[in-house]
Amino acid sequence: MFETVNTSVAFPALENDILAWWHANQIMKKSFAAGDRPFIFYEGPPTANGRPGFHHIISRSFKDIILRFRSMQGYRVIGRREGWDTHGLPVEIEVEKQLGFKGKPDIEQYGIAAFNAKCRESVWDYIQEWRRFSERIAFWLDQDDPYITYENWYIESLWWIFRQLWDRNLLFRDYKVTMHCPRCGTSLSDHEVSQGFRDDVDDPSVWVRFRTKPDTSMAPHPLAAELVGSSFVAWTTTPWTLPANAALAVNPEAEYALVRYNGGAELTDSAGERLVMAAALVPPVLGEHTEVLKRYRGRDLVGLAYDQLFEGVTAPGVSVNDENAYHVIADEFVSLEDGTGIVHIAPAYGDLEIGKKYDLPTLFSVDLSGNVLPDFDDLGFGGMFFKEADPHITRNLKQRGLLLKSGRVQHAYPFCWRCSTPLLYYAKPSWYIRTTALKQQLVENNQRIHWVPGHIQEGRFGNWLDNNIDWAVSRERYWGTPLPIWISEDGSHMECIGSLAELEAKTGRSLQDLDLHRPYVDDVTWDDPQHGTMRRIPDVADCWYDSGSMQVAQWHYPFERQQEFEQGHPADYICEAVDQTRGWFYTLHAIGTLLFGRPAFNNVICLGHILDEHGQKMSKSRGNVIDPWMVFSEYGVDALRWNLFAAAPPGNPRRFSLKQVAETLRQFMLTLWNSYAFFVTYANLDGWTPPKEPPAPDSLALIDRWALAGLNKLVQEVTTNLEAYEVTPAARAIEQFVDDLSNWYVRRNRRRFWKSEADSDKQAAYYTLYTCLVTVTKLSAPFAHSSARRCTAIWLQRSTRTRQRVCICRAGPPSTRHCWMSNW
Repeated sequence: MFETVNTSVAFPALENDILAWWHANQIMKKSFAAGDRPFIFYEGPPTANGRPGFHHIISRSFKDIILRFRSMQGYRVIGRREGWDTHGLPVEIEVEKQLGFKGKPDIEQYGIAAFNAKCRESVWDYIQEWRRFSERIAFWLDQDDPYITYENWYIESLWWIFRQLWDRNLLFRDYKVTMHCPRCGTSLSDHEVSQGFRDDVDDPSVWVRFRTKPDTSMAPHPLAAELVGSSFVAWTTTPWTLPANAALAVNPEAEYALVRYNGGAELTDSAGERLVMAAALVPPVLGEHTEVLKRYRGRDLVGLAYDQLFEGVTAPGVSVNDENAYHVIADEFVSLEDGTGIVHIAPAYGDLEIGKKYDLPTLFSVDLSGNVLPDFDDLGFGGMFFKEADPHITRNLKQRGLLLKSGRVQHAYPFCWRCSTPLLYYAKPSWYIRTTALKQQLVENNQRIHWVPGHIQEGRFGNWLDNNIDWAVSRERYWGTPLPIWISEDGSHMECIGSLAELEAKTGRSLQDLDLHRPYVDDVTWDDPQHGTMRRIPDVADCWYDSGSMQVAQWHYPFERQQEFEQGHPADYICEAVDQTRGWFYTLHAIGTLLFGRPAFNNVICLGHILDEHGQKMSKSRGNVIDPWMVFSEYGVDALRWNLFAAAPPGNPRRFSLKQVAETLRQFMLTLWNSYAFFVTYANLDGWTPPKEPPAPDSLALIDRWALAGLNKLVQEVTTNLEAYEVTPAARAIEQFVDDLSNWYVRRNRRRFWKSEADSDKQAAYYTLYTCLVTVTKLSAPFAHSSARRCTAIWLQRSTRTRQRVCICRAGPPSTRHCWMSNW
């Protein structure tokens, strides 16, 4: 006898029943311990100081389906543990908001120790919500053995990695232009910057006159007298950098023109000014009413001097040598695609390498807080935030007759990925990981990874690797992994520490109770006999370094759990959203290649973003965010999961609406449920039980053999697709089979179940439908494990005499029967 199936089913209630049964019988722990061959999974660590949102369902569902499928195949999943990303700007900014701070000075005044204590507390504000969320969607992770990036043992492994890079000359300090957040007061790495780019930023667009300067030297430039009184025209969308101008750059091979121009009006014999710019760009910039007086090659203009726009401001103690400033240089980087073919060069704000190449001075207009230097107070824009200063600088140029024209432009500009402040290109010293030294190996290792969707490999991820630059890993912040680099007072000697034991040996005392965070680790010093007192540099690590190093640090390797690390690297599977191609995916790949010369993961599903039903990104400001708990209570988790799996391939951005979930519930889940109900009703009336041996294929009716052959094909198709990490075609194949089973097999065989005779034909119909239902349930278990199909599978495998439930997640995968195929 089978337990009666209620046709008025409430799927959320059924799911909660299963969740309670799993918890009472410790099914999750039993599943973790089962399996005789390893399958390695890396959990991308979320930051717990925010509530889990709707978008977390899709990533956790796509992780879960593969892990459950592999568990059913007999694998023991290693690495199925909670991971918590606890350091970095996301945490610090949250705490700054709580405390009402506006920037780093407030933190310094409050005290680093007190601030970091608040950060440590903040991380766990929402931990119970995350665990409740994971439990409700049945995403199984070991809560008893989490990895937490702020723990001393985790940090020690990060120090060990730094030491490996240091010993191989892959960790270095350099003066480069970095992307600097003026609000957060720190540099960002290239992969962080990529997450904050906005494509439709409205900025000023100015064309500026740089007036040529008479050449009074003993050997004047050949064109100096000819061009006296004319102006070079340069274009920029960052007027705030103009006070830091040091040179103008032209393309050496391009053609430039000296033109007569009268503000767009028709020329007369005497009217107009003389301007120099790329000949090809004269019409789009100046229009039709111009007269070309003479043409030059860019290289002919090199060395011509011009009047500086503003008095240049240098770093303290540095003076400007006019011989190396305010003249024309030539370089092939200059493009003729837009602008004027003449580029204004500000080494401090993006052009440092050009500045070094041509020995230009580094001049400044704004400080690291993004405010215009007080040197420009008399001009009316000193102290202003750099973006706010743009119109004032433009007005100043116009009043002085140096502004040719102005407008607005829509273009891409980087913003801080956490606080949304516009970033500065700023020349300053930072610490870097020399990823460019292994660029070719990074590219080659990418070829060893199976990407879903496949175009990510050569597209978004491959392009990122092709354009790889060194990783700016240091941050001028507080709550993070301290860089384990100590430097002597005179700056002549540096050491990188790779373990707590090594630091103890340097200091000659026990440090077992030391918190390896600022400010406590900053107080650890020692005297070097040749170089004096050694003190730690104040920088902390990019929080992406923490998460990308979890492949090593989650085991506290190499200090313990060496066997788990060796067995657990690389990962067989990871999964996150598409923005992680330049975040966690990249940092995992970089650390794995740098340390071990191999990929950190072998298979990855890269997920597109969830949009609302109108194709808009979900956000609180738009009011289109969906509350996941509302969906759970109304439709259940499994209907939502099935829709996410079957509606569109994982890499596509997907439009989502509750109507889709309701449709999935009606068309698929209830269709399958009603087939179960039909079977149970008549099987119980007839007292039918599964036979010990299946009937001979030749004894089955043609429609039975059709159904079983289709079932056999389904098993092969679903298994093959899931082994290839292709979830969507597997889900759609199950949907199609269930539709065929309900609308063809059940409908056309009702009379076989209704008739009074318990003959072989009726027995064959029961066997066929039973086999199809149980097999489909097993196939569906990784997709929708906790609701109706799981419940029904248990009921189908439980008798009313024993009341013994069987957990389908440990039942093993369905297998094919070739005799079914050969007889169809």
